[in-house]
Amino acid sequence: MIEVKNLSYTYNDGNEALKSISTSFPEEHIFAVTGMSGSGKTTLLNCLARFLHPQQGEILLNGEDIRQMDEVTFRSNIGVVFQRLNLFPHLTVLENLSLAPIKLAKGPKKTIIHDAQDMLERLGIPELATHYPAQISGGQAQRVAIARGLMLKPGVMLLDEPTSALDARTSQEFSEWLRELQSDTGFIIVTHDLAFAEITAAKGIFMSGGVIVKSGPIRDVLAHIDGGLAQ
Repeated sequence: MIEVKNLSYTYNDGNEALKSISTSFPEEHIFAVTGMSGSGKTTLLNCLARFLHPQQGEILLNGEDIRQMDEVTFRSNIGVVFQRLNLFPHLTVLENLSLAPIKLAKGPKKTIIHDAQDMLERLGIPELATHYPAQISGGQAQRVAIARGLMLKPGVMLLDEPTSALDARTSQEFSEWLRELQSDTGFIIVTHDLAFAEITAAKGIFMSGGVIVKSGPIRDVLAHIDGGLAQ
């Protein structure tokens, strides 16, 4: 469980991106953070990922302030997949998956490589093991990036605009794939793609101007948005 309490963040140029917002992200759910460009959703993700430090408020992970957690413990609990994915271009898919666990000494190298192979098999992409990032499609790269994050067995994965490089058919396939994974980890998806949010998430929030305008079951959130746009 992640709890956000009275969170505010202002950039150096005076832009108040988050204005004392409070919300919670339940476990074992796919949760959508929606909103138009400039709404504050990406700033919220960066605060959750501890890349930005809010001037006010707190973020609690299972009751513990994330600012008090050591780096290894925090990164083992919350994974992040950026919009650009940041796969290492000089490493194969298998090497991308195994690098962090090896560096963090999560076990013997042979065991980690075997676990990475098992992960690719379980996620339906074992044939990509020896490929390099430049040799795979955008949809495959998204899956590899998430598989890499899952190697550290986080409780929550943060996904930044995961459908930005995908066409409609691939987005739907990706949605189905994420729903199959939610028993393993929770997902918080930051997206402006409302159609993707509707078919993927159970709950969500809609942000505008640095505040949460609506929260709850995703269909209620989207209905509120549609109603507002119709006025």
